[in-house]
Amino acid sequence: MSKRITILGSTGSIGTSTLDLVSMRPDRFEIHALIAGRNVDLLARQALAHRPKIVGISDTALAPQLQSALANTGITVIAGQTECDLIAGDPVDLVVAGIVGLAGLPSVMKAAEAGNRIALANKESLVSAGQLVCETAAKHNARLLPLDSEHSAIFQCWTGWRSHQDDVAGDQDLHDISHICLTASGGPFRERPLEEFSAITPAEAVKHPNWSMGQKISVDSATMMNKGLEVIEAAWLFGMDQSQIEVVIHPQVAIHGLVYFNDGSIISQLGTADMKTPISYALAWPERLDWRPEPLSLTQLGRFDFWDVDPARYPCFYLARQALVEGGAKPAVLNAANEIAVAAFLDSRIKFTQIAEIVSATLEHDFNGNVSDLATVLELDHNARAIAKRLIAATNG
Repeated sequence: MSKRITILGSTGSIGTSTLDLVSMRPDRFEIHALIAGRNVDLLARQALAHRPKIVGISDTALAPQLQSALANTGITVIAGQTECDLIAGDPVDLVVAGIVGLAGLPSVMKAAEAGNRIALANKESLVSAGQLVCETAAKHNARLLPLDSEHSAIFQCWTGWRSHQDDVAGDQDLHDISHICLTASGGPFRERPLEEFSAITPAEAVKHPNWSMGQKISVDSATMMNKGLEVIEAAWLFGMDQSQIEVVIHPQVAIHGLVYFNDGSIISQLGTADMKTPISYALAWPERLDWRPEPLSLTQLGRFDFWDVDPARYPCFYLARQALVEGGAKPAVLNAANEIAVAAFLDSRIKFTQIAEIVSATLEHDFNGNVSDLATVLELDHNARAIAKRLIAATNG
């Protein structure tokens, strides 16, 4: 039987890659729902190609255009953020959570409350509300499958080690494991002189040397905030202390993750820089999907390089690690401030080097609140964003 899939963020890079895989194997998958934000033209084309039961767009002003494009197709069209979030709770075989930023948290929560299996690309949900998401998933027997290439690598190494694949993401026995290692590309500025960082432009920052991604995540890769967020995400996904999560820069991006065992053995996962590989694993899990990818050629690579993460070059990475150590509200504040700072940089309102400065200054404020309920997480996020915006306005003033 084919798997029924809901895709949240279908017009983004994760969503389009998922649909590419679905198109390759229509015998394995069918689309239940497609949800997007504002790209109504692409969403309509996707709906006509895949014929889901439901299509949702969060921007209500675009609903008439979408309804017109899908007239007489029998596809139900919904609009508005709240309505779109609710679709994640429809019972399906897999919900692909590809919405960028904390905007994806409510739909992830709906999917978890429904007991759905969730292919999670929205790392911000676990960064800002890791305890809430994981406890909700456990309560309702939902399953979190990582879509980030690095977390998928750890997951694949992990399930290869364990004799029964269901015991992952939340209930692991760690006595055999020393630590794990996530690799990072280092972004487009891994060798640029530090004295030139203040002149980095948004156009330069979004040109990732290895991956094809959206603007926000590309900037996060350039600052390595993305890797810091992934460390926080890994702590929740795999139930590990931050001291057990190592990160190294690996420019070839062939090795995506490694698991170190106490007997000295290391299991790693290798693959090309193509997001379809981790997506395909989540789609077919616990099996693997034969989609005929271009294989990784070790002889063409020729060498593997590994570097330590330089604090002077990547201060955002260390801000994220410190937020994980401090815990409580800090990771949520970190994520909120970073989203505002990156948006300001992309709008050319602050310099590249000021992203870390804005995040650091926001983290210095006192934030209270129990991050174990959704309303408090969202309020905390709102307050941190307001502070970051004031800091940016003061910088420009």
